[in-house]
Amino acid sequence: MKQQLLIVDGYNMIGAWPDLVKLKNQDNLEDARDLLLSHLANYAKYEGIEVIVVFDAQFVPGIQKSYEKYQLQVIFTKKDETADSYIEKLAGERNNRLTQVTVATSDLAEQWMVFSKGALRTSANEFYKTIKKVKKNIDKAAEDFKYQQYRRNSPWDAEQLYKLENLRDDLSH
Repeated sequence: MKQQLLIVDGYNMIGAWPDLVKLKNQDNLEDARDLLLSHLANYAKYEGIEVIVVFDAQFVPGIQKSYEKYQLQVIFTKKDETADSYIEKLAGERNNRLTQVTVATSDLAEQWMVFSKGALRTSANEFYKTIKKVKKNIDKAAEDFKYQQYRRNSPWDAEQLYKLENLRDDLSH
């Protein structure tokens, strides 16, 4: 089975997802980026895939930088390089017989370009729905885990249950 790689156009998601748009409109771009990374980290861990998030450097002064946060690779492009051109180049390099690249963007020109390199695409809206679905699955799994050892309406307290378990173990030997 091919390894899955998701490349995300960061500002494209921030401009499309309701909770991120709200932060962006409040001139809180740093919090919007961090919340996006948090959503993506949960998704990546749940799905077991590698995620690379690319941001245009135009909103962050300085030179190109790359770092890891929440087990995601985060890239800010060079000063005059767009996220689109970086993503197109990266998709071409990484999409091969062993790796299936998917690009999350709503930019139609970018979608066609990554298609031509053999990569898949998902729009910001489609990906937002996927993120919400995965969040529900994670919440359900967490709830199920929480109640795995929970005994509903038990008349016994923890100490009594412990003693009963010891008695049972003694009797079974």
